[in-house]
Amino acid sequence: MIEINGAAHVILTVSQWDKARAFYGELLPFLGMTKVIDRDDFFYHVGGRTAVGIERCADEYRSERFVQSRVGLHHLCLRARTRDDVNAAAAKLREMGAMIDRGPTEGTWMEGYYYVVFEDPDGIRLEINHIPGKGVLAIDGVNPLDPAKF
Repeated sequence: MIEINGAAHVILTVSQWDKARAFYGELLPFLGMTKVIDRDDFFYHVGGRTAVGIERCADEYRSERFVQSRVGLHHLCLRARTRDDVNAAAAKLREMGAMIDRGPTEGTWMEGYYYVVFEDPDGIRLEINHIPGKGVLAIDGVNPLDPAKF
């Protein structure tokens, strides 16, 4: 057995390149991430022990948009350090004109779960959440891998 050290990176492929570049180019630095790669078809930000890359889709897929229930990515959730950070992110998203689906609000998934769910220009679902303390790992007798808990 090994213990992983967080998520190294997530790469999102987008069809609306110019809109996505503007959206993530404003959001990711606000989240404390630093741009380290910037090309015409790909850019990459690093911070908070992970990285997010945005990649232009192949030409034949430019008319497509994200569908959450398809095989593949359901949504990407980034962890905030405080509830105030979730509120600040939501305010920034409103300022940017982002589509906010829910929140910021408390969730029922577990005590203290606080989140905002939003979409990028392609409709890719993202979430920023805060769970106090150790989160699900702090609950005695709960198996965080139990599918009934999700």
